[in-house]
Amino acid sequence: MKNSFLIVLLYSVVLFSSCNPKVSNEQANKPDKPALMWFDAEANFERFSYTDSIDYYLEKIKNIGFTDAVVDIRPITGEVLYKSAYAPQMTEWDGFERPDLDYLGHFIKKAHELGIKVHASMNTFVGGHNFFDRGQVYTDHPEWATMVYTPDQEIVSIMTQKKKYSAMINPINPDFQEHILNVFREVATKYPELDGIILDRVRYDGIMADFSDFTKQKFEDYLGEKIENFPTDIYEWKTDESGKSDYVPGKYYKTWLEWRAMNIYNFMSLAAETVKEVNPDISFGTYTGAWYPSYYEVGVNWASNTYDVSKDFEWATPEYKNYGYAEVLDLFTVGNYYTNITMDEYLVNNNLVKNETDSKAARGTWYCVEGSCEKIKGILNGHPFYGGILVDQFYDNRPQLSRSIAMNFQASDGLMVFDIVHIIRKNMWKEVEDGFKLAADPDYFEKEANK
Repeated sequence: MKNSFLIVLLYSVVLFSSCNPKVSNEQANKPDKPALMWFDAEANFERFSYTDSIDYYLEKIKNIGFTDAVVDIRPITGEVLYKSAYAPQMTEWDGFERPDLDYLGHFIKKAHELGIKVHASMNTFVGGHNFFDRGQVYTDHPEWATMVYTPDQEIVSIMTQKKKYSAMINPINPDFQEHILNVFREVATKYPELDGIILDRVRYDGIMADFSDFTKQKFEDYLGEKIENFPTDIYEWKTDESGKSDYVPGKYYKTWLEWRAMNIYNFMSLAAETVKEVNPDISFGTYTGAWYPSYYEVGVNWASNTYDVSKDFEWATPEYKNYGYAEVLDLFTVGNYYTNITMDEYLVNNNLVKNETDSKAARGTWYCVEGSCEKIKGILNGHPFYGGILVDQFYDNRPQLSRSIAMNFQASDGLMVFDIVHIIRKNMWKEVEDGFKLAADPDYFEKEANK
């Protein structure tokens, strides 16, 4: 009886496999990890104003192997892409008027039919677009805008800095915090089927922010003393004969970095608590840049609170570690926005890298995809993260996009691709598909190195 049963079972398995070669081939060509595709609000505004377009591209990314869609519903203007009781709704962008549409609602409905999860992305400490003088800080709340200490030693509103497109907000402004938490709460309430919320730009603008009178007062409260020379007791800008500016730390510099990291940590904890009160099952996540060695400039410590930053970086106090927020998150994705993929490539090229938020360029194996993933694992203490790709970095070297996809998949816990608009505009779907196929081969990079 046993032998007869085994023969029948074996025959059934062989018959199923031969009748379903497509299923097994697809599974063999797709990594068994989450893959997130980002849908930017402004860049995709017209294209995704129609349900058939949303349906088409969700089906397309599903067929490639993406498991999650990240739908931007609060772009940098501070407007939102749904009907809100707290924020203005973006119904027009670049001259195009959107038809009445429950944008996020339709994404959720169609994506769930396909087995895709949906996360609502919201840009957080930003409320205006400086290139267009548009957004909340321009229409209603200029007082929310962060005050920046510039290399010419002036303290001015970021709204005057027209080379910066994002009009960032002072993260500790209490009125704005109340506003944005209401928005988070509203989204979680309005869309109970939403799988997750991913926050973006939960940070200071950069090393130049924030130097408002309110910030000075709050930092003095933290210090327990008055600052005699503000802002130079934090740091002072120096400009050399060639016109190159750099900042020189003052006596409160390290404590100021610690305090800013505490402010961001406190807000992240509060934001997580806010959305979980509405929906305990919703995933709470964030995106940050991957360049941890300089991310202190934006006031963010995204490491585990078990990682003692001060042992590796001279800018950190021993207390800085207490404000690592990895333990607050359900989902974390980083921007491995590098054109060198392997450490061997980086060591050959040894190029300077200056990321979007950096005040200066730097060198090191942090600044390639493989090296970044390796080092991030060391400071997250086992917490998962998804390696992210900025697609337009590969317009002129398309095969590198495929390799970056493969490395991010293999060296991290999943993939994030920003943004679908870049793939559509340059028709880079083949390179994306190729990246998934390369990622499915665990020996790909070893074989490549041995050629």
